[in-house]
Amino acid sequence: MSCTDKFVSVTELPGTPISLEQLEKNHSRYSWAAGFCTNKHVLELGCGAGQGLGVLGENASTLIAGDQSQYLLEIAKSHYRGRVDFVRLDAQSLPFSDASFDVIVMFEAIYYLPSVTNFIAEARRVLKLGGTVLIATANKELYDFNASPYSVKYYSVKELGRLFVSESFETEFLGETRVDGISRRQKVLRPFRKFAVALNLIPKTMRGKRWIKRLVYGKLQRMPAELTAEKNSYPLPKPIPGDRSDTEHKTIFCVATLK
Repeated sequence: MSCTDKFVSVTELPGTPISLEQLEKNHSRYSWAAGFCTNKHVLELGCGAGQGLGVLGENASTLIAGDQSQYLLEIAKSHYRGRVDFVRLDAQSLPFSDASFDVIVMFEAIYYLPSVTNFIAEARRVLKLGGTVLIATANKELYDFNASPYSVKYYSVKELGRLFVSESFETEFLGETRVDGISRRQKVLRPFRKFAVALNLIPKTMRGKRWIKRLVYGKLQRMPAELTAEKNSYPLPKPIPGDRSDTEHKTIFCVATLK
């Protein structure tokens, strides 16, 4: 299977070496999202290779997964073998009828969208009243933040709040992985990371970042093809204020509910 899709180089594929922290974060966020999905019609956008779909689908009434990359969808399809419906799509123009879903999940993908306003308008259209959008995004307000090479724009807590409120959503926010709780090695290396980001020295691809991950995190794990629903095994994101900047967490979550 050949591939010319640029996003594949920045996507964690099954078997990709990742840190234990990243593996735990994936377990945590999908376990958290699964709590919204019981007996619901669920859509995951930017599903990538689909590692979290088994967790989301465990209790969902229906689950559809979408991505713009056919290459990534084929990887996911080959693993799930009919357990999940996959659709190639653009999150800014969804191929679904009005009021089709109860829950939309988008993890670590909103910053790739050229028009987030179009996405939110589409989310409003395809969600049922009272439905929710679950967003996870890297926190751009950390002083050593490093953007993905193909990102368009990252959004802060206050920016996400304004965007969703403008489309009749109510929002609440949570934070994941406190920076004051990271390992001593990570704390020591943060100033060097900031310096490397400023000089554009951070590799752009997952393959190129492996040596940095080993330096910062030590021994790496392999990304599984499917995460398991290990309830209560990982710390879940914690509520944070929605009216101020957050510089204490690596990842920001937004729960936007259509009113």
